[in-house]
This record gives sequence, structure tokens and C-alpha cells, in this order.
Amino acid sequence: MTTPVSADETPAYLRQQSTGLAASIKGYFGRIRGGEMGSLPAILGLIILVVLFSLLRPTFFTPLNFANFFSQAALVVILAMGLIFVLLLGEIDLSAGVTSGVSAAILAVLMQKQGVAWPLAVTAALASGIAIGLFIGFLVARVGIPSFVVTLALFLAFQGLVLVIIGEGGNIRITEPVILAIQNNNLSPLLGWVFYAIVVLGYLGGAIYGRQQRLRRGFAAAGLSLIIAKAAVIAVIGFAMVWILNLERSVNPAKNPLSGVPIIVPIIAVLTLVFGFVLARTSFGRHVYAVGGSVEAARRAGISISRIRIICFTICSATAAFAGLVYASRAASVDPNAGRFVVLSAVAAAVIGGTSLFGGKGRIQDALIGGAVVAVIDNGMGLLGYPAGVKLMITGAVLMLAASADALSRKRSISTGK
Repeated sequence: MTTPVSADETPAYLRQQSTGLAASIKGYFGRIRGGEMGSLPAILGLIILVVLFSLLRPTFFTPLNFANFFSQAALVVILAMGLIFVLLLGEIDLSAGVTSGVSAAILAVLMQKQGVAWPLAVTAALASGIAIGLFIGFLVARVGIPSFVVTLALFLAFQGLVLVIIGEGGNIRITEPVILAIQNNNLSPLLGWVFYAIVVLGYLGGAIYGRQQRLRRGFAAAGLSLIIAKAAVIAVIGFAMVWILNLERSVNPAKNPLSGVPIIVPIIAVLTLVFGFVLARTSFGRHVYAVGGSVEAARRAGISISRIRIICFTICSATAAFAGLVYASRAASVDPNAGRFVVLSAVAAAVIGGTSLFGGKGRIQDALIGGAVVAVIDNGMGLLGYPAGVKLMITGAVLMLAASADALSRKRSISTGK
């Protein structure tokens, strides 16, 4: 007789050793030997790419290009965050990119053609994403149509919908300063350091609080030494980032001074914090991992499979709708091609970062790491003068390597019983 899996059981690779830093490091290498590579290949690849492009093109690691890098990566990273919820279930959403295009088109038409105030236009754009996610979730979870088929059909249909919404003009300019600020404005240097302090102290306080809660309930928890070590790493990396971004990076500082952390950075940080908390600290998040790990076991544990699927597709499409606002801000306009080509890059970012295509394994941080890899390839090869075709081929090759590593890791995990 099969023993049901507890609905509140945290996935094995999310549990930490509670016996201190040394034991945690030993356990980490043990998981690697067992086939759980996680984000390690992507992190190593990112380091190699940064060093390589810095040597080949000295302008790669300048303050100006470093700041531009965040703007280039933002759309892919945000889309990948939403897609991770779907990928964790072993599903796919090919329509996420054009969903962002629909959202951007609704925003542009309401603000620029109908004269609607930006708060209402933003609300309508985000509501469209929620509605699309509920529709996709219903068709997948209730009707039983495979997610690949549903989202492929909507990928085609929504391209036409964007054309209908925009109309014959073909391009709508965005002039609202609040929307444009998302991708084009920066925090003051002082606010950048305040943001840095909030992130470091917030992580440290949240991790300690989470540890106490787990210990109080009798669950395994990370040791204080491990929490402090992670906080120290975040503090060092964050300090370097804020320091570089606060440097003057304008080509003509006397007339057009330019410095500070781009506004999109704290926006991504907030999304990472919220989504990470949902997946790692809530019963809903544990249910998502349970469904992705084994649908039958999750069903026997009393989890509503349909409910989890509908919510995950809704989160994905709502996040895509927000990505549409980011797209409109960066381009300062919306055209019929909005969001058409970005979804595959977002899927690639999630998989490269360590999220499994088979479901049940992944973290929100994977979107950041994988998105950084994709953006570094695009940015670095662009500086070296390579055409778009070559950049796409290289990104595809990296995705193939990541997917192969995921498949081999899964096989090794099964063979070792871990």
C-alpha cells in the first residue's frame, strides 16, 4: 500500500541542514553528487561569460553598460518569474509574451487615445492579464486541453488581438512620465543605499524569523551560521552593484549627469521577494512543488490539482501583463510586434537558471540567474558586433546544454534514489 505524501512536506532540495555552515556545505556537495545541480552551472557560466566579454571588450564592464544591462534583462527576467510557476507544474505557457503585448496595447490605447488616467489604465492592463490566466487555467485544468495546445493557439490569436486593439496606426507612443520612469529613471544615490540596506537587513531578518518558525513547528531549519554567510554574500554583491551604479556614467556629465540605481532594480527585487516567499514559505507554494513532483501523490494528499493549476496560470499571465508595462516603458511605444518574440527567451532564462522542464524543481532566483545569462550573451555579443542571428544561435546552444544537464540530473537522481 502506498503511503500518501504530506501536503505540507517541503521539497528535499529546499530543506537546509540545521547543524551549521560546515554541515550545510557538506550537504550541498552531497546533493550535487546526487544529481541536484540547481543553479550552479548557470552561475559558473555567467562568471565565465562576464570575464570573457570583459577581456574581449573593455567597454563591457563600464558603469554605463552595467546600468543598461538591467534594463535589457528586465523584461525577460520578469516574464521568466511568472513562467516558473507554470514550469514547476510541468506545464508551459507559450502565450506569455503576447499576453504582455495585449496588456501593453490596452495600456497605450487607454492612455494615449482615450485619455484615461494612468492608474486606471494600468489596472485595466493588469486585469486583462488576470482574465487571460484564468481562461488558460480553466481550459487546462477543467476542460483538460494540454497547456501546449491552449497557449500555442492563444499565441497565434493574441497577435491578431494586438493588431485589433492598436488599430491601423501601427504604433502608439507612450508619453506618460510615470510609465516611462519604470525603465528610464534612476533612484538618487542616497535612495540607492537605503534600498541596499533594506534588502540586506530584510533578508537577514526574514531568514532568522523563518528559521524560528520552522524550529517552533519541529521542521528542519538552516543554521544561523549559514544564514549569516548568505547575508554576507548578498551584502558584498549588493554593495558592489550599488557602488558601481552610483558612479557617474554619462558621456557628458556637465550637461546631462547620470547616476543611481535604475528604478527597475528595486521593482525586480520586490517581485523576487514576494514570489520567493509564496513558493518557499506558504502552503500554496508547497502544493505547487507537490503537484509538479507527482500529480497522483498530490491528489492522494488531498490537494486540489485544478485549483493549483488555475492559480499558477493566473500568476503567470498577470506577471506577463506587468511585463507589458515594462516593455512599453522601455520602448516608449507599443507596436503590433509587442511581446511576440520574447517568450522563448524567458523560458530559456528559467531553464538555464535551473528550473526543471519536468516540473517540481526550481526557484524564483532561477529567473534572475538565467535572465542574466541570456542578457549577458545578448549584450556582450552585441558589443563585439555579432548579428542577431549569431546571438540567437548561441542562446539556443546554451539552452540545449541547460536542458541536457536537467535531463541528466533527473536520471542521476532517479538512479541514486535521491
